[in-house]
Amino acid sequence: MDILRNRLIAHLDADTQEQLAAAGETVTLKKKFVVIDIDRPIEHVYFPLDSVISVVAATRAGVAIETATIGCEGMAGLPVFLGSDRTSSQAFCQVSGTALRLTADAFRDELSRSEELRAALGTYTLAFLTQTSQASACNRLHTMRERCARWLLETHDRVGRETFDLTQEFLSEMLGVRRATVSEVASALQRDGLIRYEYRRITVLDRDGLEAAACDCYRIIKHEYQRLIEGRVAQTVFADVRTSVDTETTLEPPAEPQSEARG
Repeated sequence: MDILRNRLIAHLDADTQEQLAAAGETVTLKKKFVVIDIDRPIEHVYFPLDSVISVVAATRAGVAIETATIGCEGMAGLPVFLGSDRTSSQAFCQVSGTALRLTADAFRDELSRSEELRAALGTYTLAFLTQTSQASACNRLHTMRERCARWLLETHDRVGRETFDLTQEFLSEMLGVRRATVSEVASALQRDGLIRYEYRRITVLDRDGLEAAACDCYRIIKHEYQRLIEGRVAQTVFADVRTSVDTETTLEPPAEPQSEARG
């Protein structure tokens, strides 16, 4: 499979792309396959092509919740880039597919060789931090319908196809809620004609409608990835929001449009 399906790699120079291709191998990731385990040496880094990887924070009680997802916009293995050989989080395949895999040592060699790769991963790290911080706010502030729509949109962006494998049980684990809650929300989205849910499979039917159902967090995260990874400049979600006055913080929602006076 073409490694340029990974947008992070696609925006590197041709020499760096060739070096990464030569140093790595294309592998197929099966659902639930652990690519990075908790407090274990990181042996490989992964650049997803059409697979999706979940990063989860776990507790000793066996409870975990998703803190980020990684797809064709990035790489699983940032701790290695940041100088560590392990992490307290777990990363595993969420949606099966392919990825470019490099050993951690080969990846370090490529980092030492390519200044452009180091710069690209620096901006990707910033985008990834935006995703994790915004997801934290989203989990606290927004409805389950909005959060579910955001999650489905992010997955849809990464797999590049309308239909992908997904169980309600898995989605409930990722969103940190009961399966019955996810079932109710998925049924409502299906009734509204936004998705079709079959056994272990989701099909996006109305992309625009799903975006309308999602919270602003989806657009905030997407904007940062486009700006930092792809160099695309678009209007920020906060364009009509007052965030500070005379250097003091203030967050005011956009003004409501004035209705026309009737005679």
